[in-house]
Amino acid sequence: MPISRRVLTPVTAAPVILAVLCFFFWSSIIGPDNLKGTKHVLQDAKTIPLPVDGPESLEFDPQGEGPYVGVTDGRILKWRGEELGWVDFAYTSPHRDNCSSHEVVPSCGRPLGLSFERKTGDLYICDGYFGVMKVGPEGGLAELVVDEAEGRKVMFANQGDIDEEEDIFYFNDSSDTYHFRDVFYVSLSGTKVGRVIRYDMKKKEAKVIMDKLRLPNGLALSKNGSFVVTCESSTNTCHRIWVKGPKSGTNEVFATLPGSPDNIRRTPTGDFWVALHCKKNLFTRAVLIHTWVGRFFMNTMKMETVIHFMNGGKPHGIVVKLSGETGEILEILEDSEGKTVKYVSEAYETKDGKLWIGSVYWPAVWVLDTSVYDSI
Repeated sequence: MPISRRVLTPVTAAPVILAVLCFFFWSSIIGPDNLKGTKHVLQDAKTIPLPVDGPESLEFDPQGEGPYVGVTDGRILKWRGEELGWVDFAYTSPHRDNCSSHEVVPSCGRPLGLSFERKTGDLYICDGYFGVMKVGPEGGLAELVVDEAEGRKVMFANQGDIDEEEDIFYFNDSSDTYHFRDVFYVSLSGTKVGRVIRYDMKKKEAKVIMDKLRLPNGLALSKNGSFVVTCESSTNTCHRIWVKGPKSGTNEVFATLPGSPDNIRRTPTGDFWVALHCKKNLFTRAVLIHTWVGRFFMNTMKMETVIHFMNGGKPHGIVVKLSGETGEILEILEDSEGKTVKYVSEAYETKDGKLWIGSVYWPAVWVLDTSVYDSI
């Protein structure tokens, strides 16, 4: 006798019920967290469009001009104001024939973190393919500074900061396998191979000061130069690495964040702005359960799908300010609907009361008066 309807009906109905539930509640299942105490102000930021995608990092030169931004096609552009707009300043590769405004081409390089050395005017560039590079005040083709540390190639230089008193450049090397284009695979793989490197600019020596990190992304030096903060995108955790004083050579957890951190910038008063690529959601929590979970997604999903899920199906904008002493969260600014700001990679506060915001994928930079959120 065939299977009875009493058994067949529930079995066949289950996928239908699941599909219906997913249809109506999908956004709730994968949607980003709702955070308490956040200020919804980023949608009020002014948009400055670019002719190319991905102004991942921003920097201002010793004269206060800029910002300068590194973009998808391997160039560093300089903002010259409303009349002149964006102009070419530098590039990390001489191979420019097949470079794309929308997709990363490895031979063209991918400039990420930017740091000016104030006393020389040299711009140090973390390139996601070539390593650490620099270019002089006049711009042009950058030269290689360091592409190896302690016998291992620098595969994914991400962001750095300069101790001008000691002539030391600190930077992250995010992976030993993947370059920038596969950044989300670095996150999903669960491997602890990221490093923080101390480069002596006089002796030209590179030394690893912290390793076994899961996608160390942003890095910034404290105001007094006593410690470095580095944040792991895969674990939403920032670490403090003491580089001077009685605790030198030790490290500790500095902050736990409500999402996946990208770049870090120190404020004029010594606090830190941390850009979050996205807030936590069910997908990002699942990835942290065990490394095999992330590897399963890595082997079964396209990169575009991974990005969609990590953003909770809805690109949004969020930046977090941390206390420069304790790592306590002082401020959270959002564009939770992604109306204006999305895929945030860096927030840079200037002395004139402006918060400049970059994006790893979007063809725009945004600027917001700090008075907008200070008054709330």
